[in-house]
Amino acid sequence: MAEILEIAKNGALKTPIMYRANLCSTQLDQYLSLLLEIGLLEAVDRGERTLYKTTAQGLHYIQGHKKLTTLLEREQNIHEKASLALP
Repeated sequence: MAEILEIAKNGALKTPIMYRANLCSTQLDQYLSLLLEIGLLEAVDRGERTLYKTTAQGLHYIQGHKKLTTLLEREQNIHEKASLALP
């Protein structure tokens, strides 16, 4: 979900989101539906096309996701270094 929100930060069409996030159309539809429902993403009609744009709440989600990912990576690195130090 964070990747979709990152892709749609400045607005993106459905097909580019699908390819950049490496999802099939069914998966993308499910994620878009959920993200729209919970207010992390908005759909902006552009005539025949719909542009998906990350909301302020979605941007906040991305920030939290990045912080959590960084913390988890640090923790993993600590454990990996500790296991390498064992005889």
